[in-house]
Amino acid sequence: MHDLDPSEFRRLARRVADWNADYLERVEEFPVLSGVSPGSVLAKLPDFPPEIGRELDELLQEFERVIVPALTHWAHPGFFGYFPAAGSAAGALGEMIAAVLNSNAMVWRSSPAGTELELVATGWLGRLLGLTEGIGVINDTASSSTMYALAAARARAYPEAEEAGLFGARPGRVYASEEAHSSVEKAARVAGLGKPVRIATRSDLGMSTDALHHAMDRDLACGTKPLAVVATLGTTSTAAMDPIGEIAEIAEEHGAWLHVDAAYGGVAAMLPELHSYFRGWERADSVVVNPHKWLFTPMDCSVLFCRRPVELARAFSIRPEYLNAPEPERRGGVRERAAADGPADLMDYGLSLGRRFRALKLWLVLNSFGRAGLVAALRSHIAMCRRLEDWIDAEADWERVASSPLATTAFRWRGGDRDNLRILAHVNGSGRAFVIHTLVGGRVALRAAVGNVRTRPEHVEELWRLLKEGAELVSHHQNSCEALHGAEAKP
Repeated sequence: MHDLDPSEFRRLARRVADWNADYLERVEEFPVLSGVSPGSVLAKLPDFPPEIGRELDELLQEFERVIVPALTHWAHPGFFGYFPAAGSAAGALGEMIAAVLNSNAMVWRSSPAGTELELVATGWLGRLLGLTEGIGVINDTASSSTMYALAAARARAYPEAEEAGLFGARPGRVYASEEAHSSVEKAARVAGLGKPVRIATRSDLGMSTDALHHAMDRDLACGTKPLAVVATLGTTSTAAMDPIGEIAEIAEEHGAWLHVDAAYGGVAAMLPELHSYFRGWERADSVVVNPHKWLFTPMDCSVLFCRRPVELARAFSIRPEYLNAPEPERRGGVRERAAADGPADLMDYGLSLGRRFRALKLWLVLNSFGRAGLVAALRSHIAMCRRLEDWIDAEADWERVASSPLATTAFRWRGGDRDNLRILAHVNGSGRAFVIHTLVGGRVALRAAVGNVRTRPEHVEELWRLLKEGAELVSHHQNSCEALHGAEAKP
């Protein structure tokens, strides 16, 4: 009926720490992608919890026996799927400490350090990225951050809706490119703003500003309010970059809230050689950047920067008496650091009342790497991605289907869609690398993102070897089939 005593906790914590260190040391021994069948974990675990509590030593053994074989290893240096989201040791240590502290920074008095460290860590990140106005708050994922941003846009456009709802209000529109993440549509629907208008893209798959301008003018002429534009810096399929400076001008012209989904690509703003892609994003009303994607911070950590924190708080701030603090606690710097004339408590900037101490791991990562270390790591990933593209460009049987300045590339073998999916299956079945597929121009493309802090050039070389090996197997199969069909056709 009682928790572990400190000496037993210390013993088990050391065992877990050793397991964690051993795992990082031998992570390459695991297949990146688990080979288990659906339902394998369900079949090995009981349907009901135990009546009598079990020993943690036994449970850790069961974890190794049942859970580990069914893991996809995001920490593996051969993980090139999705966006790698590989945490660093510093971030992992922060997560461990935060779990023990179990702080909840919903209001300042519930966690003074949690509240103020979040302002410090997000302020540091904002300065690294050139986003210095307003407030930065940490959420779980970009899906939440984007939803909060659109809720703020709604609060500004329809202040009366906070009491009466949107029923009977003049219709409003959200605009996003055809390449925007699915979370944008989800956020717009949840915020009561309907399905976004999908804007056509240019040849580089960035949003067409001509098409955006036309769509907003057309809606305005029909009596529909252009409410918000969501631009993307680093789209999910191809890491395309929307022309943010031009989009900012169009949004301002129409009085629309501009939100930037830079969940993946935003961290690259700290690279001077890529500043041109971000010029103008400081004019956005809100920007989301996910340190858990390409800044070596463990899941989950999504930073929402908002230049209009009062509007953000208008959408979410509700103050029951039990969350009010004595007036002396509402003075003394937190309010000024959070937002001029705005709330002092982080709960006022989003839906969640319970707020994990995510700031600790972000603060540790920023400190342990330093600006120079972060820049060097990002540059190394981009260089490895460019090297992979050089190999693709040098082969007549391969082609790149999109171009990005970031560390993600999309490409295909010059065969059919099924051929490329067979190559994908060969790579992923090897256990040495993991990539995903997407659709570009209606055709299947393979996609690789370099972003794991442990990935080295030899891992990218192995990926390329596996890709070519898969293509050779597909080509051999095609030749064998053609020879067989030719033989059958003879009289």
